[in-house]
Amino acid sequence: MAFKKWTHSAAQLKPDTKYNSVLIAKFVNCIMVGGKKSVATKVMYDAFDIIAKRVKDEPPDVVFETAIINCKPNVEVRAKRVGGSNYQVPMPVNRKRQQTLAFRWIRDACRGKKGKPMCEYLAQEFLDAYKGEGTAVTQRDNVHRMAEANKAFAHFAW
Repeated sequence: MAFKKWTHSAAQLKPDTKYNSVLIAKFVNCIMVGGKKSVATKVMYDAFDIIAKRVKDEPPDVVFETAIINCKPNVEVRAKRVGGSNYQVPMPVNRKRQQTLAFRWIRDACRGKKGKPMCEYLAQEFLDAYKGEGTAVTQRDNVHRMAEANKAFAHFAW
């Protein structure tokens, strides 16, 4: 009897109800704290309402998707031990990790600020990233700068 190779079949994530976007549903899961998905969804939709008021020519979901694209890194540095020394080796980033890093940088930029509701910081970060500026885009630029500075060690990539 031949055994079937086990494959991981993750349940497909359902798109969000308002914009029918899987990307928005993933980001809602990313900002969710303590399993409170309804709170995270409300924060996200409130941020989209703020974006809709500030940007008249683009719908909020397009602003969000463009912001995520502008935050995705192409390369990152990873530590590699060679002959007793640690080198920061630049490596390309796969698409799934690019998205994860973009989500994390935007979320952490918003959580690091205090004083206003999360939806306002989220809307501002999306608008800044949409324009190509802001904390998350700065973090991506720093990662790219580190990779550029260490490209002499690229031959150590595994």
